[in-house]
Amino acid sequence: MSTRRIYEEMARLSAAGQPFVLGLIAGVKGSSPQRTGAKALFLPDGRIIGTLGGGCLEAEVHARARRALQTGQPDTFDLLLDHDFGWDDGLICGGRVFGLILPHASQAGPLWAELAQTSTPVRWGVRQDFSIQRIDAAGGSWLYQETVSPPCALWIAGSGHVAQAVAPLALQLDFTVTVFDDRPGLANYDFFPPATRLEVGPWHELLSRPLPQVPTFGLIVTRGHQHDALVLSEWIHRPFAFLGMIGSRRKARLIREQFLRQKLATPEQLDRVVCPVGLPIHAIGVHEIAVSVLAQFIQHRAELLGLAKPRSAVEPETEACSAPPTVAPPQT
Repeated sequence: MSTRRIYEEMARLSAAGQPFVLGLIAGVKGSSPQRTGAKALFLPDGRIIGTLGGGCLEAEVHARARRALQTGQPDTFDLLLDHDFGWDDGLICGGRVFGLILPHASQAGPLWAELAQTSTPVRWGVRQDFSIQRIDAAGGSWLYQETVSPPCALWIAGSGHVAQAVAPLALQLDFTVTVFDDRPGLANYDFFPPATRLEVGPWHELLSRPLPQVPTFGLIVTRGHQHDALVLSEWIHRPFAFLGMIGSRRKARLIREQFLRQKLATPEQLDRVVCPVGLPIHAIGVHEIAVSVLAQFIQHRAELLGLAKPRSAVEPETEACSAPPTVAPPQT
């Protein structure tokens, strides 16, 4: 479950007056099944919303959460994921996990509602007395602090089969999704989830839309080469955090030659366009293509958030429009 969904669930449970325990990982040393900031909600009926990594780690925290529901007492945990702790469940990462168990998290309902809908970064934390508060100034003594930023945006040009497979998966993965197309017969809620924003109209109007004030990923998957080139001729000049276009090696080469010949873009701008888009996983069919595309987006989003090394520091898995990889998703 995405971070935004966790906040939405906490806001919903709080508003309904339903008790729950918030378990969260406040720190990690070494290898662990989840990173700092992972959250799970433990309900009185035994349900768990979200995850701290599963296995013996989550089972141990679940047991402590049940006690906290009964006693109302918050707690911390410090677990070493070694052979003795996790062998039976296969959880022997070797790392150490620190965390908090917060049975009064429902009292922070207004904060959870704010975090679920925030359009600007908001910082919150847990104080030494286990109270949960918004952080508006530096200083103080905190057990845990976190900055929640609005989700990255995903703009999809085209509303065909690939877009229809990408959009619902992207929404689950904490992207806000906008689909652009000039075909109302496809760009409608018969084919896209209600949370998708649909922009339908002539392309010259759609391509004039300003980017949102958050990191934005662009995906060009229109109905053909000419429409892809039309969208690219505008979007290539926008400050997208990542811009990808579906296609083959040949398409990438032809687009590059055309844009340079017509002086529609510089070599440096074309180098920023990833075509074919998606990690090279030998994807077959639109749903596998969607997985390969979103996997690449997740990778770049992690780099933007400082959770992964930049591509220049790792082995490249795909290349820019100037030299597409050997393995590529098929054209639409």
